[in-house]
Amino acid sequence: MERTNKTLVCLANSRKHSARCVAGIVDGGSGEWIRPVGDRPKHEVSERERRYPDGTEPNVLDVVSVSLLRPQPYRFQTENWLLDPDCRWRRTGRIGWSELLMLEQRPDTLWINGSHTFHGTNDCVPTEKTVALRDSLKLIRVTDLTLRVNTPRARFGDPSKALSACFSHAGYPYILRVTDPTYEQKYLIRPEGTHKLGESFLTISLGEPFGDHSYKLVAAIIERARIQV
Repeated sequence: MERTNKTLVCLANSRKHSARCVAGIVDGGSGEWIRPVGDRPKHEVSERERRYPDGTEPNVLDVVSVSLLRPQPYRFQTENWLLDPDCRWRRTGRIGWSELLMLEQRPDTLWINGSHTFHGTNDCVPTEKTVALRDSLKLIRVTDLTLRVNTPRARFGDPSKALSACFSHAGYPYILRVTDPTYEQKYLIRPEGTHKLGESFLTISLGEPFGDHSYKLVAAIIERARIQV
């Protein structure tokens, strides 16, 4: 079977069901996004499929060589490529903040605004409107990022906490659910409240349709204060 090798700057290794959603921009300046997907109904990437030969897995900002079989777009998720489950991914380097700045995107909006969930702002797109969309990944830089820990379903007897990112971009406010496992692990053990962060990059993903909407998710948070220049 013919394979294609792509070298990506990893910009998300986020939670998706019981597995992960991994995505990155092709190294070399093309700006092309790639989301490797598994051959299963929800397209998630299993633990075995995403691990390096030494048993570790990709971190955000790793430069990763990935073996892919073919493009496999799904609706507006045009970045999807079917991964080769028989080939291990390889870490070939790592970038810092200065290289990250070269990958920054400046969209006018994060797809279509104007639809909100009870606990979010501009955080979803009605399914019928997604037919006009041609991509599902953005890398943006924000300066006013606040993380919010709350219990969105407390009134239904569900004590589970959730983490949201509150920020503005191109003049629009957003409150989006965070699926970055590193930040979930760090903040969901804390009491309900807000936490101000400094300048950061956010990888924003538009998820597959769920019910009547597709939801905008913060798949990765990259704080300048934690990254080498």
